[in-house]
Amino acid sequence: MNGSAIAASGLRKAYKDKVVLDGIDLDVEAGTIFALLGPNGAGKTTTVNVLTTLLTPDAGRVVVAGHDVVTETKAVRAAIGVTGQFAAVDDLLTGEENLLMMADLLHLPKAEGRRIADRLLDRFDLAEAAGKPAASYSGGMRRKLDLAMTLVGEPQIIFLDEPTTGLDPRSRRTMWEIIRELVASGTTVFLTTQYLEEADELADRIAVLDQGRLVAEGTADELKRRVPGSHVRLRFTGRHELDAAARILPGSTRDDEELTLRVPGDGGVRSLRALLDRLDQHSIDVEELSVHTPDLDDVFLALTGNANKEVSAR
Repeated sequence: MNGSAIAASGLRKAYKDKVVLDGIDLDVEAGTIFALLGPNGAGKTTTVNVLTTLLTPDAGRVVVAGHDVVTETKAVRAAIGVTGQFAAVDDLLTGEENLLMMADLLHLPKAEGRRIADRLLDRFDLAEAAGKPAASYSGGMRRKLDLAMTLVGEPQIIFLDEPTTGLDPRSRRTMWEIIRELVASGTTVFLTTQYLEEADELADRIAVLDQGRLVAEGTADELKRRVPGSHVRLRFTGRHELDAAARILPGSTRDDEELTLRVPGDGGVRSLRALLDRLDQHSIDVEELSVHTPDLDDVFLALTGNANKEVSAR
C-alpha cells in the first residue's frame, strides 16, 4: 500500500446518551508504527473495535487498507491481523499445532500452511519448543506465539493491544525488536499500550485520546516540546564564563557548584543555534551542552490530567 494504511474522518460513536468518540480524525501512514494513548474511558478500545470492523461507527468514514470498514467489511478483515492483550493460544495444542490450526481456519493449502508455520517458528525463535504444549510456554513465548498466529495470514496491518503486558524487561525488548522487524518488512502496526516508554521507544507517531477526542498527535519529540519544562543545560569551565552567560541569558537558573546554567527553551535546532550564536557573540565558551525535555509521562499528565505511568489502553 502507498500513502495511508488507516484513515478516519469525523469518526463518532455513542452508546445511548454517552458519546464515546466525538469526531476523531486519524491518518496512519503505511509501514509505520502508530500508538494510541489515553486514560481509562478515553475511547481507545472503541476506536480499535471500529477500525477492526467489530463496531459500526455512528458517523464519519473509516478506510482501512483501502477499504471502507462499513461497506467492505470482509476485505478489511482479510487485510488485518489483531493481537489482543491476552494471548489467544490453545494451551492443549503445541506451538506448531496452533499455527497449523490458524492456517486451516484461513483455508490455506496444507503445504503452504506448513511452510508458513515453519517459517514463523524460526522467525520467533520457537522452533525448539514447536512440539511442546503451549501451556508449558513462558509468558514471553506465549506472546510471541500469539503474534505469530496473527501473521499466518500475512496481514498488511496489525493491531496490537498491549502486546507486552505482563512480560519481563528482556521479553518486552525482544517483542519490540519483532515489532520493528515487522514494520521494516512493510507491515503497518497500530499499537495501544499501557507503557508510555513503549510508545516513546516504538512509535513513529503518537495520538493522545481523552474523553472521546484527540487532544494531541505527533512524534514523541513533538509532543514533548509542547509541554513546559524543556531546557538546555550549559556547563562552563569556570566561574567567569558562568557569570558572563548568566548576565546575557535572563530567566536562566545557575548552579555555582556545578558551574551550570539551565536555560528555558524548546530544545529545537533553531533555538539551540540562536543560543549558541548569542554566546559566541560574547566570546563565551561552553564546555558541555545537553538538552532536557519532558518525557511522555509529563505530556500525558499535561494533556489528560492523569499521572499514571501505566496508562490503561482501554
